[in-house]
Amino acid sequence: MNRTARTTLFWCAALAIALCYGISCGHLPGFGGSFHPYADRAVPAALAHRTANAVASVNFDQRGFDTLGEEFILFTAVLGAAMVLRRARDEHTVSPRPGRVLPTVRLAGTVLLPVALVTGVYVIAHGQLTPGGGFQGGVALATGLHVAYLAADYRVLRNVRPRTVLDLADAMAAGAFAALGLAGLAWGSAYLENVLPWGVQGQIVSGGTVPLLNAAVGVEVGSALVVLLAAFLDQALEIETG
Repeated sequence: MNRTARTTLFWCAALAIALCYGISCGHLPGFGGSFHPYADRAVPAALAHRTANAVASVNFDQRGFDTLGEEFILFTAVLGAAMVLRRARDEHTVSPRPGRVLPTVRLAGTVLLPVALVTGVYVIAHGQLTPGGGFQGGVALATGLHVAYLAADYRVLRNVRPRTVLDLADAMAAGAFAALGLAGLAWGSAYLENVLPWGVQGQIVSGGTVPLLNAAVGVEVGSALVVLLAAFLDQALEIETG
């Protein structure tokens, strides 16, 4: 496809999206009013499905198909970035030089790293009960792991984040979300329809398939961010031209 065709395709798509967006905005409830049709439906549905966190209910139950799309947008973006940043034929790998770290920073990092990781796991595990969930917990896990880089050096970070394992975890978590949706079809219902007991609201196993979908998102987001940052750090610290 040449440049003129790509530009024409872009403007056609942009105009179509702008037209649909404008029409949709014209049907929105008035700003500041008392009519909230989305909230009036989402909150009762969350309570009916024993999901205390209404946001998690919306993300993984009421509009789970949309979240599936978001999952694969992230997966595809990370895959593309990793391909672009991979070592080229005229580049070679060098050993990163250790940097000087203040003892106070090293101590703070040693204390904060396990706390950050436990916090991330807790936020993911309780996603259907309390504010947070797979997206937030995954970010906490990924960023918490990089405290090792701040408190020590890149070689330590490389040892605590096995990139090959996380590459596989990223793909498997994205696939697990899609596979859980197939369970609804196998059960004779719709894709991503719940197939598990709703449980008792407030308990960690409540919410049907919401905790499983939430966990898949947590693993996928955490792994994807680590892999993405690893691609950038490898390129900046280990790869040289010539």
